[in-house]
Amino acid sequence: MKILFVGDIVGRAGRRVLREKLPELKEEYGVDFTIVNVENAAGGFGITSLIAEQILGYGVDVMTSGNHIWDKKESLQCLDREPRLLRPGNYPPGVPGRSSYVGENYEGIRVAVVNVQGRVFMPTIDCPFRFMEQTLPSLREQAHVVIVDLHAEATSEKMALGWFLDGKVTAVLGTHTHVPTADTRILQDGTAYVTDVGMTGSYESVIGMRVEESLSRFLTGLHTRFEPATLNPRLCGVIIDVDDDTGKARSIARCQRDLD
Repeated sequence: MKILFVGDIVGRAGRRVLREKLPELKEEYGVDFTIVNVENAAGGFGITSLIAEQILGYGVDVMTSGNHIWDKKESLQCLDREPRLLRPGNYPPGVPGRSSYVGENYEGIRVAVVNVQGRVFMPTIDCPFRFMEQTLPSLREQAHVVIVDLHAEATSEKMALGWFLDGKVTAVLGTHTHVPTADTRILQDGTAYVTDVGMTGSYESVIGMRVEESLSRFLTGLHTRFEPATLNPRLCGVIIDVDDDTGKARSIARCQRDLD
């Protein structure tokens, strides 16, 4: 089967390029299952119920997130209502929402998606390594194919968790830094890996935000309100070819689409 994972949707520009380019990507690659990170989808910070419904309506199967999922109060209600919207699982017990979802493609092949967050240069939360160690047995009972969205800052932490999960999951896909990396590969025991998928949003920006406000913060050290940029939107993702029987990845390739 073919799985498409689309990197962090940033604002209106990211939603627009996803809406317009997702159908052709699915047709070109014969995509069976689509996962999208949406933590920046609403104005660059968080998500709303309306936007979540719109993104699912584009043909997305599961939505993952990260530390910005908490930025809008409405996100908390959406997390409880919508099982296809995930938040990182290694937040302490008691936070709203779910960290995993098991879906099926049109042939009935089950796919488990799990969201986890790093701790280096990030909020202090529970250990992502121990969380995955505890969570995996249950997920593997439900599906041979397991996709991990690793939302983290440090490349070393992402790589370490990739090796930690090698052979135990289908793919470990990095998000959060919004810059696509060129290290897509299959690890030695069959797990697809990339340090960061990249963002889906404006590339005439500073990681999706308007250049002017970003420069002001760097030059003055003063807090400025970030606004998502709108020019030159691009979709960034990866396509994973998976062996249906073993759940191991056969290949992983980057894909990018600009608006015409």
